[in-house]
Amino acid sequence: MKGVFTVLLLIMSNTFMTIAWYGHLRLRTMSRFASMSLLAVIVLSWGIAFFEYSLQVPANRIGFRENGGPFSLIQLKVIQEVISISVFTVFTLIFFKNEQFRLNQLIGFAFLILAVFFIFKK
Repeated sequence: MKGVFTVLLLIMSNTFMTIAWYGHLRLRTMSRFASMSLLAVIVLSWGIAFFEYSLQVPANRIGFRENGGPFSLIQLKVIQEVISISVFTVFTLIFFKNEQFRLNQLIGFAFLILAVFFIFKK
């Protein structure tokens, strides 16, 4: 159960992270946000990133083997990276229609899945 909860927290965390890091690129096309200064965008992104940290830190604490969780530190990091790239891809395909998902990217994701397999292999 801790493993599932950890993964769910990481998915939510990475959703906030992706919005904080890349959402402003989409917002600049909206008239209300188009004139925001770089400093304002940074402050907005940090405000969003607060929620990312509020979920990421508990996910790592709950999931870490030495705290009673099911994952080693390396496993936690690999899970987080795969979730991060997955959330980013979905975000990009939904909000940036001009971006295309290409075969080389699919192959790269396949290698990430292989990385997860080898990291978790006993």
